[in-house]
Amino acid sequence: MNVVIVGAGEVGSSIAASLDEDHEVVVIDNDAERVENLTYSLDVLPVEGDGASLSTLQEADVEAADLLIASTDDDETNIVACATAKTVGDAFTIARVKRSDYRDTWQQFGGAFDVDFMVSSNLRAAETIVRVIGLPAARDVDVFAEGRVVMAEFRVPEGSPVAGQTVTETDRFPDLRVAAVIRDDDIVIPEGETTIEVGDELVVIGSPDDTRTFAGDLAPDRTMDDRDIVILGGSEIAVETARMLEERGHRPRLVERDPDRARELAETLDTATVMENDPTDREFLDRENVGDADVVIAALETDGKNLLASLLASRIGVGQTVSLVETAEDTRLFEEVGVNAAVNPRDVTAEEIIRFTQTGRPENVALVDHDRAEILEIEVDEDSVLAGRPIRESAADLPAGTTVGAITRDRTLVTPQGDTVVEVGDHVVAFAETDSVDTVANRI
Repeated sequence: MNVVIVGAGEVGSSIAASLDEDHEVVVIDNDAERVENLTYSLDVLPVEGDGASLSTLQEADVEAADLLIASTDDDETNIVACATAKTVGDAFTIARVKRSDYRDTWQQFGGAFDVDFMVSSNLRAAETIVRVIGLPAARDVDVFAEGRVVMAEFRVPEGSPVAGQTVTETDRFPDLRVAAVIRDDDIVIPEGETTIEVGDELVVIGSPDDTRTFAGDLAPDRTMDDRDIVILGGSEIAVETARMLEERGHRPRLVERDPDRARELAETLDTATVMENDPTDREFLDRENVGDADVVIAALETDGKNLLASLLASRIGVGQTVSLVETAEDTRLFEEVGVNAAVNPRDVTAEEIIRFTQTGRPENVALVDHDRAEILEIEVDEDSVLAGRPIRESAADLPAGTTVGAITRDRTLVTPQGDTVVEVGDHVVAFAETDSVDTVANRI
């Protein structure tokens, strides 16, 4: 497949890395150095120029492209690139946008702007935040098999009853599997005697109910119902998050510094309480009892402000902090210094687009620990190494580190055991380290 990617930033680079081995990939960017650097690590053809320009797209041979992905930080550039590609060729077009109203228009009018698939990074980030705060101690959450299977990443907190237990001792949930333990820089595929430690990151795959119950065992001091949620900042992601929380029956509090923006949000949101103030003003936070909140979401203008606000919230007693992080390399840093979950909009956007660019058989994909591993959902066919065999027999035909975490059969969850025989038509949800993802996808 011939693929043209407009934008060599974090999103474009992640997508290029997922495609370059199996496809002819051209990457366009205005920054000659950035796009050239990409060629040292990936097998892609660089083109310097404006991706919304017809001449630049023609230089990238867009007329022969099967797929064009517009992933710059500028919404209008991405939309124009897609429309221009459609004018001169027949490529399937994917556009990344930040503004959710562009996506609303695209949805309402059945693929407006000559865009075949549109991803709103603001909307995706808000969805991720809402899923994360729905599970205590969760860092990331994704759903598979039409919602019947959940993948969640948890960091084991200080004082957790689960810390010090073996995997066997935590195995009290019939429809849940611990697929991996991430400890420092190592990914451990756990056995029954593997001991869980404070600070470990657990990747679990299971039913929504058992995942929720496991989260309660992991962090029992963080109640789920009637959570007091405070959102710091009135950005578009903050507003999308507030709306989603309102739809789930919550009444979040939102703090916005700018008087005009605060007034606008107070008129827009239904049940949220909008407060006009500096979200990092300690006296204000004390006065409004923000320290008693269950969750604080930092959605301010810069990573520095979000980190400061999150650490301040932790210091005054907030149970769970979630922060937006615009710079992907800083995501791990945020979590290492105490932020419970860091959400990078570019990461979640790249993940959504990769779901569409996978040309193997995965029907659904989620990145784990930002890109160190993946969760794949694949429908088993007759050529699969799993078909018609117990899982313990077929394990030798899969790369080391692969875990079958869940199976759905006829829309029913089947929790895999060693003697479970996988059938053609089953949907398998599997954990695989990044280096072996392609092999796992081909063999399953």
